[in-house]
Amino acid sequence: MKIFVINAGSSSLKYQLIDMETEKVMAKGLCERIGIEGSKLTHKNPAKDLEVKIEKPMENHTDAIKMVLDALTDGKHGVISSLSEISAVGHRVVHGGETFSKSTLITEEVKKAIEDCSEFAPLHNPANLIGINAIEQAMGKDIPQVAVFDTAFHQTMPKEAFMYGLPYEYYEKDKIRRYGFHGTSHRFVSAEAAKVLGKKVTELNIITVHLGNGSSVAAVKGGKCIDTSMGFTPLAGMLMGTRCGCIDPAIIPVLMNKYNLSADDINNIMNKKSGVAGISGVSSDFRDLDKAAAEGNERARLALDMFMYQTKAYVASYAAALGGVDAIVFTAGVGENSPEVREGVVKGMEFMGIKMDTEKNKVRGTVDVTAADSKTKILVIPTNEELMIAKDTAELVK
Repeated sequence: MKIFVINAGSSSLKYQLIDMETEKVMAKGLCERIGIEGSKLTHKNPAKDLEVKIEKPMENHTDAIKMVLDALTDGKHGVISSLSEISAVGHRVVHGGETFSKSTLITEEVKKAIEDCSEFAPLHNPANLIGINAIEQAMGKDIPQVAVFDTAFHQTMPKEAFMYGLPYEYYEKDKIRRYGFHGTSHRFVSAEAAKVLGKKVTELNIITVHLGNGSSVAAVKGGKCIDTSMGFTPLAGMLMGTRCGCIDPAIIPVLMNKYNLSADDINNIMNKKSGVAGISGVSSDFRDLDKAAAEGNERARLALDMFMYQTKAYVASYAAALGGVDAIVFTAGVGENSPEVREGVVKGMEFMGIKMDTEKNKVRGTVDVTAADSKTKILVIPTNEELMIAKDTAELVK
């Protein structure tokens, strides 16, 4: 069975074709600047160590999908002879609200529900829907499609964890609550951690730490999420690349009144001009921050210290919420590739039985970086959201 995995953004489209017999990626790529001048497809064939760049106008996502399907079946750099070899298509969908607690086959009713959740994720859900409709136009309505929701894994949170201290009617009428994101990643790495430990995930308390340009932490008890740092939107939680994370909400009207800012203005500031980029004045890329901090840039150093401190605070609080923790798992771009950040997060937590081996921590990839006398395992596990989407898709189609 071959599963085509799609992650559609507003002007981009990432994809992978995965052979589920071996769980190997047959092809992957990225369509950029869809609907914008200079659109481009970068297509990779890992088996042949081949990368092809195709610059061609893509007026919309349907054009992009057609280009990708042509690339997959191309005689030189393609990996399949016919589209009939694709069994199903799996889509990353950012927001499923309270409607979806697991992945689901896409029907007209499901598409309507995804559209209804667009008010919660206006930058993502409409693009996800465009990807779904583009597949229908390019491959026909008979191809099975599956929606895998970022929010679904967190639907097991108890009410005391997901509710906000606002008048209750805002939850009843408008569903204002904590939803959490990166759920597919948190679910994948918690399951992989259980394999590394040689135990069932249902027997473990795990804290998953997804650190990248967008970052979140989740408390996973017996394979189910009981709390997570992101909230009603992906803006909440710790400091991120360009997002401010949790702040005193009273700051917002103060800034709006003082600088005559609109709601859109303040939303743009909090989402795109804040975080480590806003603190450092350097970049949202942690590699740039590391370099600047090493060269003596105090604001870059402060941004990194804030990021590590806030992440540490979530890890410690979730250890308490879980009643003890068997493993802490670092994942995603920064979590997998920054030994300094990992060490900074767990430093000072020895009193909780959490201790890292700094020499082991210098290695990248799947690795156990636990000190010999640590009571809690510390693991680095690369996330693979695409494989998780493909697995869910294959299971539902079967």
